[in-house]
Amino acid sequence: MRIEQGALTIRQGFTHYPQKQDRHRLFKGDLALPRMIILLDGSGSLSFDVLNWLGEQGVALSRITGDGGLAVMASGAGFTANPDKLRWQFDVQCDPSQRLDFARDLISRKLQNSICTLTTQFPDTRQREFAIEKAELGIARLSGEQFSKMDDVRAVEGESAAAYFAAWSEIEMHWAAQGRYPVPDHWRVYRSRSSILTGRKARNWKASHPINAMLNYAYAVRAAQLQIEAVGEGLDPFAGVMHHSREGFPAYVYDVIEPERPKVDAAIIAFARSRKFSGADFVLRKDGVCRLSPQLARVVATVASQL
Repeated sequence: MRIEQGALTIRQGFTHYPQKQDRHRLFKGDLALPRMIILLDGSGSLSFDVLNWLGEQGVALSRITGDGGLAVMASGAGFTANPDKLRWQFDVQCDPSQRLDFARDLISRKLQNSICTLTTQFPDTRQREFAIEKAELGIARLSGEQFSKMDDVRAVEGESAAAYFAAWSEIEMHWAAQGRYPVPDHWRVYRSRSSILTGRKARNWKASHPINAMLNYAYAVRAAQLQIEAVGEGLDPFAGVMHHSREGFPAYVYDVIEPERPKVDAAIIAFARSRKFSGADFVLRKDGVCRLSPQLARVVATVASQL
């Protein structure tokens, strides 16, 4: 990325050979300017001229690392704190009752959206119906029961999530060119949101299945969008309410992304079912971790950014 005669010139990186390099030129004041530019992994440096140009035009810049991690580099709007909104964040954060109400609302909306994803993306099976029943029960409990601690809310979320992802066992991935690009047998059918690489306790990081790798990447893209929105609204993206604040972790972003996760899920499920993949679409590291190829990462980022 560089400034040439007052315009921002973007040269896409090379992801395969042979490949013609794509170039984009963005002009100041153009009504079609994007709200955010997402860098997919990559390396190198940026000039102050580029950062100044982005800031003047209100274009945010985010970087998604190869493992699906989020590194927001600059908000086009800058961080203009809104005192009233910051006061609200810290008041809710410090009041156990308000904090629980905030979390119950988040998870209720997440469960409602998960019902929508189950209904639209999966056939009518017993597993799907059980997952819907669990989500409906969870919504009823969150609205009707009294909770004394955050772990009670997380327990409702966890029980529903277990049933929700169990319904995903119907997903099959279709593969092309298997003679040239063979894939592991466990890549053919989706088994679990947790990774087989992270020990006995179910965790999502270090994806060992292509769908989990795509989900991690898509969640990071959506989190980048939400972080930019939070900053633009004058909120502190690091002042979490449901999630505990810690250094370098945008806890508030991971609060507000909770109801968005089932929407991301629906988009990735639809994408996975609509495409025949190749083993070349993914990178299998020596430790068994599955990563997206640069070409597929670009497509997944586009899918997620359109939500």
